[in-house]
Amino acid sequence: MRITWIVLPGLAETPEEFGRLVELLPDEDLRVIDPWRTPVTSDVDELRAATGVPADAEIGLIGHSIGGLAALRWALTRPLEVTRLVLVDTSLTSETGVRWLYPGTRGDRAVRTFLRFLGRIGVPQLLGPTLRRPLVWIGSVSNRDLLSKATARARYGAGSSWLLFWDELASSWELAAEVAKLTAGPVGAVAPTVLLVATGGSSRPTAGRWLAGQRRLAAALGGTVDVLPDSAHLVHLDRPDAIAAAVNPR
Repeated sequence: MRITWIVLPGLAETPEEFGRLVELLPDEDLRVIDPWRTPVTSDVDELRAATGVPADAEIGLIGHSIGGLAALRWALTRPLEVTRLVLVDTSLTSETGVRWLYPGTRGDRAVRTFLRFLGRIGVPQLLGPTLRRPLVWIGSVSNRDLLSKATARARYGAGSSWLLFWDELASSWELAAEVAKLTAGPVGAVAPTVLLVATGGSSRPTAGRWLAGQRRLAAALGGTVDVLPDSAHLVHLDRPDAIAAAVNPR
């Protein structure tokens, strides 16, 4: 049976950013979650519904950054659904954030109130599209942004965009804690897993510690590690070919 591949983007990422990956895999059924509609930290049923995957489909997951945590939870809690797993510079299970800012806490409510205020007075509309450029510059070696100016304005300039980003970040801390528990003991059946780890560009200063954490995760999952010294964190911009090769090895 043909595998349906589902891409789970990282924090503040858009489905359009994965356009080059889609181009490199024309024969694959590749579906990219739109975090503006369905946060990648949503439960598995919501993620499945967002992609319209048939109940009997064989699923492969590609998770980048916090999307990697979401992919891990899916694969570990529903091992019979997921037949392949590609983790692209995934967030680690140790990235559990600050508990007094977890969703529903007083700190979280204060941040959300402030971000709603900024949205009402138009700050995201004014600064959001402009801030994307340094994010790409810092996170990418190639500095190749696939978003048009119109798409960047529509996505990052939306009044609710900064609140969305905060929700993604805060929820990812809870997700990391949940996945940490799932990987703390012996891990049962899990799909064949490849971890792509970026160590170039802005990732270079912390590459040793980052790679060690990724290798520990790979050992827990029985997965393999592919190091990308020519890519920074935004691997889908720097090395979409490496992701495509993990999906469709020759």
